[in-house]
This record gives sequence, C-alpha cells and structure tokens, in this order.
Amino acid sequence: MDFLQLDSNLFLFLNGIHSPFSDAFMYQYSGKWIWIPMYIALLYTLWYNFKWRMFLLIVLGIALTFALTDQITVSVIRPDVARLRPAQPGNPISHLVHIVNGYRGGRYSFPSAHAANTFGLACFVWLLFRKWWCTLFLMGWATLACYSRISLGVHYPGDLLAGALVGFAAATAVFLIFRKVSKYKPQPTIHRLYVPLCAGGLTIIAISVYAAIETIF
Repeated sequence: MDFLQLDSNLFLFLNGIHSPFSDAFMYQYSGKWIWIPMYIALLYTLWYNFKWRMFLLIVLGIALTFALTDQITVSVIRPDVARLRPAQPGNPISHLVHIVNGYRGGRYSFPSAHAANTFGLACFVWLLFRKWWCTLFLMGWATLACYSRISLGVHYPGDLLAGALVGFAAATAVFLIFRKVSKYKPQPTIHRLYVPLCAGGLTIIAISVYAAIETIF
C-alpha cells in the first residue's frame, strides 16, 4: 500500500467519525473570524509586555509568518501538486466523504494553508514566550483546527502534516531573523499571558454551547 492510499484510508476513517454535535462544532471551530478575540487578546499581551519598537517587530514577524505560509502553500506548492480535495466532485472518493453544510473548500488541498497558518502562529509564540503551558494550549488549538479540516472533508491527513511542517519552518525562519534584528532575548516573566488563553478557551466553550444548541434544536 503506497502513501497516498494510506493517507486516503486514514482520511476516510477519521472523516467517518462524526455526529450532529461534532459537525456543528467543527464547522464553527474551522472558521477564521471566530478566533479574532483570541488574536486581539494576544496583541494586547504583546503590547503590555514590550516597548513599542519590539511590539511592532513582533507583530511584523507574525504577519510575515502568515504571508510566507499562505504564499508557500497556496501559490507555490498547490498549483504544482494539484491534489484534489477529498470532497471535490472530481475526486474518486468524493461520494464516500462526509461533508458539512455543503462546504467543499477550494479545488486543491495539498498542503493545508489552515495547518500552516495555525502551526506557524503556535510555533512563533512558542519561540517568543517559551512557556510550556501556553505552548501546550496553542499546539492543542492548532491540532484540533487540523482535525476539523478532516472532519469537514476538505483535507487529507497528509495535507495537514505538510502544512504544519511549512508552518514550523516559516515561523522558525522568521523568528531567527526577528531575533537577529531585534536582539530579542526571552523574558523570564510574561505578564497577562492568561488573557489570550482565556479568550481562546472561552471561544471554544462558546462554540461548544452553540453546537449543543444547534444539535438540540
């Protein structure tokens, strides 16, 4: 059995594990705009802990990481690989795929920009703060975001693994440049780091409540 077949089989197995609650939950969790409160809270924590020059350099580093992950995945790799998303009608397995709310995503899936962006952010913040509990939360957040893409039927596991690797590579490269330019050294104490974590946690709770209500009614 080759890798593509194994990837396809694993996808169908994981995609087949669903329920009305998980469908509603994963559909919302996979959204981009719903995480804006957590992003704003992260910016607040950065602003509170760093002087303006350092704050702007960090924000620039995060923005550059996102730009790299998006360009590498969507503009560079995808057109060459041209791997159809599982849920796309032209895919031989599309009739076996469980989709949610008619969502099929774009045409191509490899690698996942979603995985690259979320793991890019998680990796950059990890390198910046070096706090294990913050890292654990963000890595868990990014991992669940990846799983949501399988659950919705728009990405194979291999797409997500490749995307995560792109995210790690881009974040590490940008952070090394940022550290050289800014002379940054990790601070022993980061104040109000709980703010973005609480914002993320409350968002997950809100999604869960919404999914429960959607399931019941």
